[in-house]
Amino acid sequence: MLAGSSADPLTLGSPLIEPFDATSRLVTFLWRGQASRLRAWWSVDVPMARVPETDLWAGSAVFPADLRTTYCFERDGAQAAPRSRNGDGPGFVDPLNSSLVHFPADPEDPGDREVWLSELALPDAPAEPWSRTPTRPGSVTSTTLWSSVLGRAKSVAVYRPHGVSAAGLPILVVFDGFLSRTLLRMPDILDNLLFSGLIPPFVGLFVSNFDGTRDEELSPTPSLGAFVTAELLPWARAQLGAGDEHRNIVTGQSRGGLAAAYLGLHHPSSFGAVIAQSGSFWWPAPDEGEPGWLIRSASLQPRSDVHFYLDVGTLETRFAVAGAPTQLFVNRAMRDTLRDRGYKVTYTEYTGGHDYINWRRTFADAMIAVAGVPSGSPAGHAAQRGTAGAGPAPESSRR
Repeated sequence: MLAGSSADPLTLGSPLIEPFDATSRLVTFLWRGQASRLRAWWSVDVPMARVPETDLWAGSAVFPADLRTTYCFERDGAQAAPRSRNGDGPGFVDPLNSSLVHFPADPEDPGDREVWLSELALPDAPAEPWSRTPTRPGSVTSTTLWSSVLGRAKSVAVYRPHGVSAAGLPILVVFDGFLSRTLLRMPDILDNLLFSGLIPPFVGLFVSNFDGTRDEELSPTPSLGAFVTAELLPWARAQLGAGDEHRNIVTGQSRGGLAAAYLGLHHPSSFGAVIAQSGSFWWPAPDEGEPGWLIRSASLQPRSDVHFYLDVGTLETRFAVAGAPTQLFVNRAMRDTLRDRGYKVTYTEYTGGHDYINWRRTFADAMIAVAGVPSGSPAGHAAQRGTAGAGPAPESSRR
């Protein structure tokens, strides 16, 4: 499109999306400015070159037509996450793309900082129907739980579905609780799935993991198991009357997915299902041990009735840690190991990268897969009549 055109290509916006074949699109990223090197980066990696005798930079790549992912521009090899929406700095959002993804900073975490990314959604990208704002949302209240195991206070946000007593409900334990509530909009998704009769009601425990201690807290170690099973779940039983070891679910993304799978494998008496999205099953890093510890552990654990949902992006082919296998490789390996051991496994590969905007959509699929209410059941009819609380959801979306 750039060749032979006298018009300023920047007036067309960025990125430019053109037909390529029946299943793919040609995507061209554009930027005007000064740099020695430039690339579109984050979940994609597209080198950009300066058009001779101009300050215009362009780079093209072919992607599947159903791609949805995030990206930014990286100037001069900085590999810095954009900290504003202004299109400046060493790492910056695409100033010609108005579709932005905001990672708000957790106000309780002194080490957290906000991040902005640009969104790339190609024409056949799947719809995202379940994160819209519910008419009668459940409640979310924040509290603090002291952990003797971890030696620190843990921030926990408690989600309760509208119009339903928490007593006797199963628990959904969610790691990285702040972004799971805000960017992933999990409470909205739970409300909408509940009203539609697709899942039963759950109490959600959104556990925050601050930047300075996140890797430690979400490593697959006995302290993680002790905190969740000996402190968090008993607290919920005592304070809320909630918990059902056969129906409780634990979920997380990336390192949180690793933690969730560990709990399902090593503490199966506490959970009926695991949702691990892009689980970091490469752990530990090569300089800390042999990568893939939990995959090997899964092959040795006595089989249980825990249902595992795993998903990963097809673009997760870069090394998360130098010398360790890719996310795509280790998730396939975990899938195969669990199935070989006889576990029930639901596995999905979505077209995208290590992306919250994809996890937000696939979380709804995961909940339906591991906790779905059979069509025509009394529980499903009750939710659709509104006894579970949420009304019809409008099309607007809470960010």
